Amino acid sequence: MVAPAVPVAEREPERPVLLRGEFALPAAPSRARLYATAHGVHELELNGVRVGDQVLAPGWTSYHHRLRYATYDVTGLLRSGPNALGAWLADGWYRGRIGFQGGVRAYYGDDLALLAQLEVVCADGTEVRFCTSERDWRCTYGPLLAAGLYDGESYDARLTPSGFFSPGWSLPGLDDSGWHPVLAVARDAATLVAPTGPPVRRTEERSPARVLASPAGRTILDFGQNLVGRLRIRPDGPAGTTVTLRHAEVLQDGELCTRPLRDAEATDRYTLRGGGAEEWEPRFTFHGFRYAEVTGWPGELRPGDVTAQVLHTDLRRTGWFECSEPLLNQLHENVVWSMRGNFLDVPTDCPQRDERLGWTGDLQVFAPTACFLYDCAGMLTSWLADLAAEQYDDGTVPFFVPTLEAEAWRPDWSPSWPAAVWGDVAVLTPWTLYERFGDAGVLRAQYPSARAWVDLVASRLDGDGLWRHDRQLGDWLDPAAPPDDPGRALTDPDLVASAYAAASAGRLADTARVLGEERDVRRYGAMAAALRAAFTAAYLTPAGRLTSDTQTAYALALRFGLLPAAARRGAAARLARLVADADHRIGTGFAGTPVVCDALADGGELTTAYRLLLQRECPSWLYPVTRGATTVWERWDSMLPDGTVNPGEMTSFNHYALGAVADWLHRTVAGLAPAAPGYRRLRVAPRPGGGLTHARARHLTPYGPAEAGWRIEAGRLEVEAVVPAGATAVIELPGAPPVEVSSGTHRVTGPAGEYA
Repeated sequence: MVAPAVPVAEREPERPVLLRGEFALPAAPSRARLYATAHGVHELELNGVRVGDQVLAPGWTSYHHRLRYATYDVTGLLRSGPNALGAWLADGWYRGRIGFQGGVRAYYGDDLALLAQLEVVCADGTEVRFCTSERDWRCTYGPLLAAGLYDGESYDARLTPSGFFSPGWSLPGLDDSGWHPVLAVARDAATLVAPTGPPVRRTEERSPARVLASPAGRTILDFGQNLVGRLRIRPDGPAGTTVTLRHAEVLQDGELCTRPLRDAEATDRYTLRGGGAEEWEPRFTFHGFRYAEVTGWPGELRPGDVTAQVLHTDLRRTGWFECSEPLLNQLHENVVWSMRGNFLDVPTDCPQRDERLGWTGDLQVFAPTACFLYDCAGMLTSWLADLAAEQYDDGTVPFFVPTLEAEAWRPDWSPSWPAAVWGDVAVLTPWTLYERFGDAGVLRAQYPSARAWVDLVASRLDGDGLWRHDRQLGDWLDPAAPPDDPGRALTDPDLVASAYAAASAGRLADTARVLGEERDVRRYGAMAAALRAAFTAAYLTPAGRLTSDTQTAYALALRFGLLPAAARRGAAARLARLVADADHRIGTGFAGTPVVCDALADGGELTTAYRLLLQRECPSWLYPVTRGATTVWERWDSMLPDGTVNPGEMTSFNHYALGAVADWLHRTVAGLAPAAPGYRRLRVAPRPGGGLTHARARHLTPYGPAEAGWRIEAGRLEVEAVVPAGATAVIELPGAPPVEVSSGTHRVTGPAGEYA
């Protein structure tokens, strides 16, 4: 790798740099591949042409353990004779500021560096290899003055025609004698890995839906959708004019509301070159926003002058849902957009404030939904590899991956400690990938990590066989928790921990069975059984109630199978009563939300599950939709009913975790679920209710498109199933025997009964 060697007197430590090198080919190329990666984020140019369409390459991994490289076919960009390869290089996650409460800088190192290797076979049979080296490369500063993921980017186009830099800087023949040398930087080749998923790309362009004038007279663009990306502008004005772009998710009192961004400036600045129309888009930042404030615009802002470029990992869409209730359709669309914005190389918690971290608990609860909506197997396989690499020696799973273990930065969060829900991602998410994509390889790859986590939990159990007396996050963001203390939930955190301990031990036994680890099947199966028995003994009272009489406690106990058969119906009835007593408003946080509807429906309380799902008052899934939300909120009341933003420090308007309910929409409302790994066998089992008259889900399985849908008409319930070739299905109508079917389109009808 080569790093810039700018003299100390001229050094600007946080400023992006340019690197270039020249080489010659003896004949026209017949094939050529370019391999590249960086400490930092980079864009490549070959003979003045952008290489590839990746954004923020090489992405964010646990750089100390794994650094991804990209491979490009560049045959068409080369020519006989002189050629030039150039790179823009900026801090990104490697050297930039990351984390909350000020975060940390240069966590991975302060040596921005580029590694490139070009391999060419020429038409005359000559083979040429051109690599980054001290001898052939030079560096300098260009028009990029600053580029930070949180704070934004500043670009001065007036620097473009200066003596040491020109628009042709990546063309051969440039006099770069005024540029600076580079230094070689060591990198263990064993840490270089090929990507297992697609890169981040621009996936959509959106024009403003409205141009607003704020009460203070500022120009604000409303894009009609809370999205993740950046703006592309096309100004035309005098040289030296600076256009400033500020971003936010919401307005308050008609003005841009930036308080939820905390210490992220989310501001881009472009200084015009002058002399005609110009076009600019930041390279090395991204923002979470619906609204953008534009100041300093020269002349009239016209349609098409500003567009939003949507960024995320370019995953293939695989899942869709629709029903007869428009608000549910919008909720589902909000979940999709929150996933798009937060699956930006790392599955993050939020995309807008000074955080944007791969929180393990968020992903654990959302993974089933994610795996239906998009083909995220490759991306999550890479992320889980980082998780395993960063897992502590004792089995503790970091709270976020890639992790930032910096005690001086945030001693109340670092180092991580064993915490249920978050740590259980090591066991539950590999199983979700296996269940949805049918590849046991991820189970094998993650098995040591999963086993280390469960063994750690086993060592934390007390004399009664339960996980108690440790610090837990519990049912995080329970709506009853105060704004300044999101962990102060109604549900006993020890109950949550013990429930998850049983669930993970049981799932690890299942994993061991798939992998043929028979001794572990017995060992972890016995652990799960003992935890279930201990849970009943400690938390189920003789009256049939749980000691923590909350929605989440009953939902976990029922969904994880922790109660004896005789107690389950009563527990489901109690859960339904608690929901009804809350006027069918949600009473769960991160732990309870993904399972509460399942617990009700499976316990014979389907009507209550639908009333909970369709509640519109706060707190509920549909409350944000009625407030105009276009993504899922972090808090049930991120915006209060009076239109003001929740005063809590953590108030994001784009968090996917509470959107985990979409998995229930797919599996239960529409009725499409895997009955065998990879959808080799489908379960089509819709449960109509809530006054809906139709619902449908479609999913691109590894075998091909599968669909399940139903419609109520003239007192009849008609269910349709589309089974791909090579797969089978079981169709289960309420109150009717199951029907086994093979590939093809199948329709089954019956009386609508109570669902009409």
